[in-house]
Amino acid sequence: MKHKTTQALGQSAYQQAALDALAKLSFKSMAGNPVMFVVLIGTLCTALITLQKLISGAAFGFELITTLVLLFTVWFANFAESVAEARGRGQAASLKSARKSLQARRINGDKEEMLVATGLAKGDRVKVLAGEYIPADGEIIQGVATVNESAVTGESAAVLREAGTDHSSVIGGTKLLSGEIVLLVANDPGHSFLDKMIGLVEGAKRQKTPNETALTVLLAALTLVFLLVVVTLVPMASFKGVALNITMLIALLVCLIPTTIGGLLPAIGIAGMNRALAANVVAKSGKAVEVAGDIDTLLLDKTGTITFGDRQATAFLNVQGVSEQALLNAAVLSSLQDPTPEGKSVIQLAEQKGFITPATPKDAEFLPFSPKTRVSGIKLGAGQCIKGASDAVKAWAGQHQLTWPHDADGLVRSVAQKGGTPLVVATETQVLGVIALSDVIKPRVAARFAKLRALGVRTVMVTGDNPVTASVIAAEAGVDDFIAEAKPEDKLALIREEQGKGRLVAMVGDGTNDAPALAQADVGLAMNSGTQAAKEAGNMVDLDSDPAKLLSVVEVGKQLLITRGALTTFSLANDVAKYFAILPAVFAGALPAIAALDFMQLHSPVSAVMSALIFNALIIPALIPLALKGIKLRPISAEKLLRNNMLVYGLGGLLLPFAAIKVLDLLISTLV
Repeated sequence: MKHKTTQALGQSAYQQAALDALAKLSFKSMAGNPVMFVVLIGTLCTALITLQKLISGAAFGFELITTLVLLFTVWFANFAESVAEARGRGQAASLKSARKSLQARRINGDKEEMLVATGLAKGDRVKVLAGEYIPADGEIIQGVATVNESAVTGESAAVLREAGTDHSSVIGGTKLLSGEIVLLVANDPGHSFLDKMIGLVEGAKRQKTPNETALTVLLAALTLVFLLVVVTLVPMASFKGVALNITMLIALLVCLIPTTIGGLLPAIGIAGMNRALAANVVAKSGKAVEVAGDIDTLLLDKTGTITFGDRQATAFLNVQGVSEQALLNAAVLSSLQDPTPEGKSVIQLAEQKGFITPATPKDAEFLPFSPKTRVSGIKLGAGQCIKGASDAVKAWAGQHQLTWPHDADGLVRSVAQKGGTPLVVATETQVLGVIALSDVIKPRVAARFAKLRALGVRTVMVTGDNPVTASVIAAEAGVDDFIAEAKPEDKLALIREEQGKGRLVAMVGDGTNDAPALAQADVGLAMNSGTQAAKEAGNMVDLDSDPAKLLSVVEVGKQLLITRGALTTFSLANDVAKYFAILPAVFAGALPAIAALDFMQLHSPVSAVMSALIFNALIIPALIPLALKGIKLRPISAEKLLRNNMLVYGLGGLLLPFAAIKVLDLLISTLV
């Protein structure tokens, strides 16, 4: 079972969040939030006025109540942020427990020395035995082992890690269950993957994202505008011979500035990162989550993302004039030292047909698969047995002056048209036939692509398969476009091409050859099981190593932006409503011309301002659950989304203050 970071908080967590909210009541903490900083200054001013009246013996009830309401307004804003941070503390505690006091067996020349893991430096070589905890992040350079990563991922199932593959990276604090490995340490102390994760989930150094910064500037500008409006009321009232109460002016200012979104803005950003973490995705910055919401193009590998990725050999198709036994013999020989699941499945299928697998010849030389050659096999003295993509084997056959069988293309096409992957088998003397590899498309993938398409995201499938196979899978999965027979450099070229058109691009990768493209992409999701180079290049890491998680990441980013936009609309509509509700009530007595605008007929200027202040304070905690949970993501266009937000949150934010302030005014006037 996986731990969940979004589980309900206990009473102790809320109590701690309340104390943290008090600790944030300082000029240094509040300086980053201009709106709430103004409210804090106003609170101090009204507190001083209250103290002055108390000392002089004058009535101070209005001033005291105003001070308390303003204090609670600031505290509620801090409480929203503290609750959002508290949701990440459980994950942080789990990660800290994984970073327990670890011992390391460092290799120093021909000797081994034991030391505390914190004494390791980048580039050190460490040996880890079965049953021991891996002392540091690094790359396996020797050996193969199963690793328990539950302390980091929450997944109890062991994973396989092997040197020289795309699954050679390990994390400090995880446990080696079997095998023996030699590890090359990737980070200096304090810069490990766990250290970065703990810092992120605790929100200790959370930086504002570009959109959040822009919104903060807008809110600061609006605050300045309303500050100037309130300040100019003093000479205007003086000109009319009306004396204004300073406390009432401060309360009026707080009611008019956008305190609702100002108080909830930090919580919305932190909650977005927590939702990504709940999906077992660690974002290296809040910017990565936010940018995911603005993605225009999504690059997806076919294998493991759209399909399950466990391609298995399902049939041997020999060409005319070649016996099935000859094809089986060459296919098995070419797969004897192939470590991939596909290679192993070839041998398994041959054995199911009664073929007896021979021992690997002593003079055999393995020919590994590479993106450039796109073939693999074995070299036996002067002879060779290879298997690979049809065009690559056809080119190889041409180099060796082999005749291409007339029915080979038909066999390749028949496998591809069924959505399978054809591998052509050949020796140094002839082309023998085709191995059919079959894969299965993941359920509900097409529906998720349709949802992303409705949100304006274009999906592109990237695969090394031939165009016929790629087109079949692409049509069944419902992607917008595909690239067949792709090499790693093709991903990088496509990302640059899309970015050159002004589009934001997201992609997923796990190998060292994916690192350049991950670094180039606006959102690069690296697999936890992948290489260290891939994890360093990406700006997100998926702890579950599920390539399809990129779809969830985009949805989390979209939800963050939608939530922020909706609550901003609601807050600004609130301000407009409060403006027209309060100002006529405050000045109707002194300026008869304004009395016509006082359609709410509030009891008095004091009750009008107090009602608005109380509403202003209560609306922030009322919206905290929505800010933390986020608004439900629906597959609709940006235009329709804007229209819905204006109707629901704009109109709702406009009407709610009128009703709430009137009710509060009646209650206050009755009590007074």
